Amino acid sequence: MLGSTHGTFTTDLRARVVACGEAPTAVVHGVTVAPGDQDVSGRPLHAPVPDLDRFFRPGSVAVVGASDAEGRPNTGITRQLLAWAERVGARIHPVHPTRESVFGIDCVPSVGALAEPVDLAVLLVADPLPVIEELADTKVKFAVAFASGFAETGEAGAAAQERLAAAVRRSGLRLLGPNTNLNAFERFREDLEGPAVALITQSGHQGRPVFTLQELGVRLSHWAPTGNEADLETSDFISYFAGLPEVGAIACYVEGLKDGRSFLLAADRAARQGVPVVAVKVGRTETGARTAASHTGKLTGADQVVDAAMRQYGVIRVDGLDQLQDTATLLARARRPQADGVVVYSISGGTGAHFADLATAAGLELPTLPQAKRDELHQWIPEYLSVSNPVDNGGHPVGDWRGRKIIDAILADPSVGVLICPITGPFPPMSDKLAQDLVDAAEATDKLVCVVWGSPVGTEEAYRTTLLGSSRVATFRTFGNCIGAVKAYLDHHRFTIGYRSPFDEAPRTPSPSLRKAQALMRPGRRLSEHAAKQLLRAYGIRVPREQLVTSAAAAVRAAGLVGYPVVMKASGAQLAHKTELGLVKVGLTSASQVRDAYRELTDIARYESIDLDGILVCQMVGRGVEMVVGVTRDELFGPTVTVGLGGVLVEVLNDTAVRVPPFGENEARSMLAELRGRALLDGVRGAPPADVDALVEVVLRVQRMALELDGDLAELDINPLMVLPRGQGAVALDALAVCR
Repeated sequence: MLGSTHGTFTTDLRARVVACGEAPTAVVHGVTVAPGDQDVSGRPLHAPVPDLDRFFRPGSVAVVGASDAEGRPNTGITRQLLAWAERVGARIHPVHPTRESVFGIDCVPSVGALAEPVDLAVLLVADPLPVIEELADTKVKFAVAFASGFAETGEAGAAAQERLAAAVRRSGLRLLGPNTNLNAFERFREDLEGPAVALITQSGHQGRPVFTLQELGVRLSHWAPTGNEADLETSDFISYFAGLPEVGAIACYVEGLKDGRSFLLAADRAARQGVPVVAVKVGRTETGARTAASHTGKLTGADQVVDAAMRQYGVIRVDGLDQLQDTATLLARARRPQADGVVVYSISGGTGAHFADLATAAGLELPTLPQAKRDELHQWIPEYLSVSNPVDNGGHPVGDWRGRKIIDAILADPSVGVLICPITGPFPPMSDKLAQDLVDAAEATDKLVCVVWGSPVGTEEAYRTTLLGSSRVATFRTFGNCIGAVKAYLDHHRFTIGYRSPFDEAPRTPSPSLRKAQALMRPGRRLSEHAAKQLLRAYGIRVPREQLVTSAAAAVRAAGLVGYPVVMKASGAQLAHKTELGLVKVGLTSASQVRDAYRELTDIARYESIDLDGILVCQMVGRGVEMVVGVTRDELFGPTVTVGLGGVLVEVLNDTAVRVPPFGENEARSMLAELRGRALLDGVRGAPPADVDALVEVVLRVQRMALELDGDLAELDINPLMVLPRGQGAVALDALAVCR
């Protein structure tokens, strides 16, 4: 194995400067990053955390464009800001060139005329650029720009947004927006207790369902409507919220990511802190991606890569706003699980069986309760009912003292971490007593108690008062949301136990392979198979014994040295698919066959007008499992590594898994576990198990290559990588490489 060299190896001109002993600092989002916090390319290894305390709790606020003229939009906004400032204890300073006062407060004509430094400037102007330039001299810490007409409108708007962003960078302040709204200044309930949900949205309206959770007793602490993210972005708020003691979970609605690396660093910080991040990410389909781009003007990213990146750093991706509400609420409020086992408890055998079926299919563990526990439950439940899991009480026991006994007995089992009780419809007084028993039991245990209240009405006393009045019971309205949230809860805590950041293992200096590899690079060109294999060899990836020849006589000599039988292939930078053109000859066993093959291959190349650098005479490699390992560049995340079934299967089945470097051995093995054809590596129909360790080794070495040659390598495709039987290794039979 590569051992300590499994980490990040990215390099470009800056990396080579660092390697020579000059380690420049970097400024990321206005925060200076020391050399010790950078990888070999000078990129930060830890998320810079902006101090947003004064944004959410400013001492003084300038409202540029403030108004009290009835009927004007700015008047309503000014009025709302005045109410918000009173709640947070901030002083408001109206700014308007022609008004002496606004709502009875003295007005100044410009920000330069403010009597005191302000923490936050709210810009109620159509063009915020001149104001940003004026604010540069006032030491304002934060500004908010509501104006639209920027990157969401097309190329001209994007250019205007870049001018705005450049002005912000020069000014030293931090900007929220443009194309944002007043959500950050909403009225948050202060009578709710417990861990809170912090909300980040790129579309204000999409955050409304989460915000209104307060009416169901769920505490919200912050709302960051990031808009077009010319400066402050989703990643900044994730990093900030992850460090707040009151935040139990972060809920995000994301249309596009501004910078993939920043997002991964922010997610990494949240994972280090053990704070779950739950996200709706638009762009699963081409239509969704196109619409999101028109709304926020940012890249949505290849969805498979986004999915993989989120999983790598523990971000829980959900599809709907209802799932965002339920999952974030559960993760914010539930204590760490004491066991992974889930027990389904119901007053109907049909309900229990239905729910258990769905839960098991989703990957939840439903352990069979031990015989001693079943005997205990049968003290209160008739013998003819099943209590092995799911537990069916038949209905009547929940109406008296037996109901609480059953619940307590289930929760006392050490294999049980979660009790779920689906109540498909109200059936008072039975359902009322059941709901109260569940609430009382939840208050007395550290284990998670979930209820699915299936009534479409939702006005029942047992639901509105008993269940929603409890901060210890997690209440859902649908089976699917409950199952998804519970799985996310258990997965999150498994993920964070012993979490080790991939960035912590990122080396700061280049590997010895780098110089050899760079000598092979041809900027803007595709490498021939021979050159691509030399690149693999530089990074310790095994290739067949082979020689590149330019005559039939040399081919015969090479075959003798390589050892019969041999494979002969045309090699040239233009050749991407040789088999289709008849430019591969397999199983040659004699000198005459080699000479004939040489002539035929060169004749085809001349006929097809293909320039060759020679003919490869290659060792025949024994049979194994054909895999593909490759590198591509994602617009958001940079180099990505893909592994999957190779040969023709890669095009037929598209059975692949992708990861964003850096990642370690465990992540490489999890890639293989995702493949639908994973069983082929274990051996099927009498075939021996494949050398999975060697395959993992190749994946990690390709990752190293991808990161170290980030500035030089556009694409790499090893197909097929022949994974031989266990203990025999893996051999790259063919390779394609494209230089940047």
